[in-house]
Amino acid sequence: MSNDTTGSNGPATLDVATLRELVAAGTAPRLIDVRTPAEFETAHVPGSYNVPLDLLREHRDELRHHLDEQVVLVCRSGQRATQAEQGLRVAGLPNLRILQGGITAWQAAGAPVTTGIPRWDLERQVRLVAGGIVLLAVLASIAFEPAKWIAALIGGGLAVAALTNTCAMGMLLSRLPYNRGPRTDLDQVVAALTDNLR
Repeated sequence: MSNDTTGSNGPATLDVATLRELVAAGTAPRLIDVRTPAEFETAHVPGSYNVPLDLLREHRDELRHHLDEQVVLVCRSGQRATQAEQGLRVAGLPNLRILQGGITAWQAAGAPVTTGIPRWDLERQVRLVAGGIVLLAVLASIAFEPAKWIAALIGGGLAVAALTNTCAMGMLLSRLPYNRGPRTDLDQVVAALTDNLR
């Protein structure tokens, strides 16, 4: 059954089934995907626009003027979309919703996706880097005992990331060339949003 809800502790959400119905009826809201350009290129909801979270944070006031209609924010699972919603709401943009479960739920439901060069999503990269550092630190602590504190530092960082719903390692990894793409320029994003306003 279709579901469009506002959580008591969170932003309004839209489930995959409802969004698919809106797309099929030709009444889809503006879809803004806040993942990195590389993640967006790998797979995205057809008709969505890539406005990476760091670009959105930096230029939310400029972008706000191009997003006056209904907007659904999309990321991998909902975490970055929630951060984007908070920033746009502070900038005064009403009518924001988040796609429940993000692109992961969209793909799991068998909904259509536009695909490109496959790359690892940002959250998977964070798990690889954090896990690799912890493993190396534990192994190094066999020969050099203080190396265990590196593992403790990473563990503490992950705990802080969970408690604050932010991820410093993810933000750093998103800036790597591997995660960059051609659609990170504000002027290009605004032009795309303006060209397809109707």
